[in-house]
Amino acid sequence: MTDFSRKLIQILNHGSLNLAIGIGYAHKIFDIMDEQPTALTLEELAETTGLNARYLREWLGIMVTGEIIQLLAGETGQDRFHLPRAHGDLLCRRAGSNNLGVYTQEIPLLTSCAMEAVQKGFTTGEGVPFSQYPKFQAFMSELSDAKHEQVLINEFLPSVDKGRLMTRLTAGIRACDLGCGQGVALNLMAHAFPRSAFIGIDTHEQAIETARASARAMGLSNVEYRVLDAACVHEEKDLAGGFDYICAFDAIHDQSHPLEAVKGVLFMLRPDGIFSMIDIKAGTRIQDNIEHPMAPFLYTVSLMHCMPIGLNDNGQGLGMMWGKELALTLLQEAGFTRISVEEIPNDTFNLHFQCRP
Repeated sequence: MTDFSRKLIQILNHGSLNLAIGIGYAHKIFDIMDEQPTALTLEELAETTGLNARYLREWLGIMVTGEIIQLLAGETGQDRFHLPRAHGDLLCRRAGSNNLGVYTQEIPLLTSCAMEAVQKGFTTGEGVPFSQYPKFQAFMSELSDAKHEQVLINEFLPSVDKGRLMTRLTAGIRACDLGCGQGVALNLMAHAFPRSAFIGIDTHEQAIETARASARAMGLSNVEYRVLDAACVHEEKDLAGGFDYICAFDAIHDQSHPLEAVKGVLFMLRPDGIFSMIDIKAGTRIQDNIEHPMAPFLYTVSLMHCMPIGLNDNGQGLGMMWGKELALTLLQEAGFTRISVEEIPNDTFNLHFQCRP
């Protein structure tokens, strides 16, 4: 057997494991096993999870042969199944920012949402409409929301401008979240800093309605949401030069017209304002990402979602892996003259491009 044939067999096995782990994660099987004091028989696992034993048996075959779950011989001869603690440290929801299990859901979701449309795009060059991805968008919103709730107020914002932004937010400034989605980040900020005023901008009308409903439920009076394309903010005269702080969390690379969107940020900022662009930690050239431990995964997510989304409306289609060098070029071309690229606390995926006019 050649080295490459071994590699292809590994790919087939690991792709299958990704699918099966994603199923187990969605049903919280790992979390339930992690909480048990002893290994479980198939019947005990079925009873504890409330899942069908026949489906579980086939799934356990994947998990055991893939060395995710251990098969132990019970005293009575019955097979028992055990999730090692070290595996739970990465697979279970308790893992927090170390949770890699949650990402196993991405490729299966993207395949079900967009496989046919992306394959068609290879011959037509067309983008894939946002409406093609409802389940994936819901998943990504849940993922980013959980992340914001864990780190936004206590870790990320204190890192901006060496902590000075927190002082300004507490005293009262005007801030905007570009590509705000369902408004979790902005509502958290509005709640934490009642003296500041916040505006969220997104093109997804349903997400904006959810953001507004959440703000009402939280009793927030200092936050506003608008259905608006970031590339068109220059048409909104009331937004000109009115913001002390603007943030965009993994949003710029999805824009059809990213240069116009970043120019819009500059249009909205005050002369002493700050723009936080949080985007992928990668190189622009493929050769710069060869040693990236998750490059194939990230390029695949980009191929199946970020790039085709960005091709809509005759867009540029940057893709998620546009990289640091192209990001800096775009920011400079838009008119930002002071840019610092910083690591983000407890975030190995992204960089913080902190920009001033």
